[in-house]
Amino acid sequence: RMNDLPSLTQYDLHHRLAEVAGPAVVCFTAPACGSCRQMRRALAALRGARSAVSVFEVDAQHEAGLAREFGVFHLPALFLFVDGEYHRPVEAEPLPERLAAAIDAALALPPVEAP
Repeated sequence: RMNDLPSLTQYDLHHRLAEVAGPAVVCFTAPACGSCRQMRRALAALRGARSAVSVFEVDAQHEAGLAREFGVFHLPALFLFVDGEYHRPVEAEPLPERLAAAIDAALALPPVEAP
């Protein structure tokens, strides 16, 4: 089910992320995507273990414009924001500890230009 994580749309993504202090992960998913369900569970577990990391979801099917804006070609797709600013994409297996390590590694790198 899509609403395990707070969802963002083209109308509120940038505004809501601008209000988030610290790291935030935005995950593009689709309802019929099996690996998206695994990633959603892993992100929910990560959110429970690392409360300093905010986690949001975008339904790529309903938000095709956002998916295009972010250059999403495969699902799930993860993007890291820091203090509301785009930081960089994140790639990790759908396991909470692998996600945490990938986020920490991405946070140690400089930001890249937003897509």
